[in-house]
Amino acid sequence: MSAQVYLAYDYPALSVFWSMMVFFLWIMWFLLLFRVVADIVRDDDLGGWGKAGWLVFVVVLPFLGVFVYLIARGRNMGRREAQQARAQQQAVDDYIRRTARADTGMSSADELTKLSEMRSHGDITDDEFRRAKELVLAGSAPSGRTDAPRSSAH
Repeated sequence: MSAQVYLAYDYPALSVFWSMMVFFLWIMWFLLLFRVVADIVRDDDLGGWGKAGWLVFVVVLPFLGVFVYLIARGRNMGRREAQQARAQQQAVDDYIRRTARADTGMSSADELTKLSEMRSHGDITDDEFRRAKELVLAGSAPSGRTDAPRSSAH
């Protein structure tokens, strides 16, 4: 019935340090392992059999497989990652450009041309053309003028 209870002062500071060191090394190992596996899968230079071989080697003998991979192909891992980042950035930039072009619609010159054609065909009057032109040139904001004729009493 005498179960041994360990208190915080029973675990020395050096043991805490070594426990934390092992824990962080363990996490670093998994980060390295996942990075190597991602590099194997992403690499366009490797064929299907090459990728399968490296993955089997890394999974069956993880320590040896990762270290051999880093020695054999580690030099270009950074280049491949930078190339992947550039490709992703280019894709985002292209998407933004396409979306921005789609949202712009017609320019002011295009709208004025369309209004001029409508006036020449008789679809709108000269007064309607003048008011629409003012709106286009003002950026679709009201120009502050009223439709009532100005009086010369001022």
